[in-house]
Amino acid sequence: MAVYTTIDDPEAYFQTALHAGTGSELAVTLPGDTDMQPNLTWIKNRSSDYSHRLYDSVRGATKLLYPDLADVEGTDAQGVKSWQSDGFTVGTDGGINENTSAIVSWNWKESATAGFDIVSYAGTGSAKTESHSLSAVPKLIIVKNRSANDAWQVYHGANTAAPETDYLVLNTTAATADAADRWNDTAPTSSVFSLGDGVEVNTNTENYIAYCFAEKQGYSKFGSYTGNANNDGPFIFTGFKPAFVMIKIATAVNDWNVWDNKRDPTNTSGGAHIRSRVNLSEAENPNSDGFDILSNGFKIRNTYSEWNASGTLIYAAFAESPLVNSKGVPNNAR
Repeated sequence: MAVYTTIDDPEAYFQTALHAGTGSELAVTLPGDTDMQPNLTWIKNRSSDYSHRLYDSVRGATKLLYPDLADVEGTDAQGVKSWQSDGFTVGTDGGINENTSAIVSWNWKESATAGFDIVSYAGTGSAKTESHSLSAVPKLIIVKNRSANDAWQVYHGANTAAPETDYLVLNTTAATADAADRWNDTAPTSSVFSLGDGVEVNTNTENYIAYCFAEKQGYSKFGSYTGNANNDGPFIFTGFKPAFVMIKIATAVNDWNVWDNKRDPTNTSGGAHIRSRVNLSEAENPNSDGFDILSNGFKIRNTYSEWNASGTLIYAAFAESPLVNSKGVPNNAR
């Protein structure tokens, strides 16, 4: 029998949640049919121009990083206070719980089965390797120096023909750049990833966090496509119905964009879907559009340079459901 997916129930490992801010401590329950205790929670106030907030269980509750900023790690006593068996509790921080504001969160469970590992490490100032527990080669690695105001560094396995020589910056619009001091010009393996001596990834005695993702058939995909600057844009096959898609044009200066299946769950004329720009603190644009989410991938529907300029665009996608489950049953089209 053909292997269609390794994960029949993506909700066990990734879920998007929407909640209305109250200004008071609030327990947020994830919306899926399957309970999931997150290890990584990324939150954005949709109504106001607060920075993105990112919390994980390895650094610990209330430890805050901003994906749109280079800022050092902070402690936010009113941020994510804890994670529960099916969600998380937030305090009164306006960025995640402003009264009457609409809030979105993207939540991942750390699991080798789902290809996600959170690695905390100390820098040495000399090229080295760090172990991960994926038992598979990471295709996406996002690193932040917790101790200094250094930019977020991104390794993407489909960025260029030799992605280990290049890097992207999550909190800026910069195009891909070449530098041996990021990944030591060495591709990651099924047990380690390599670091050069760049301050952004490996300063002596400073502390870092790395989010490492491996592809899992029918659940996650970290690929690239070529834009055509046409309203009839490319179709990108993922092998699943996406629940989350992040796109960045690698060959040009432009924004990082995120879409999900909860804020605007249906395809409409012109491929309209609400997006957030990762490198900006702005409130979301309710008139955003871009593509259709399909049962087996996504289809670009306009000429916006952020996701359909002529050039190479990289993406990260996680599933709502596999195209076909392990029993050979197909999912439903949108």
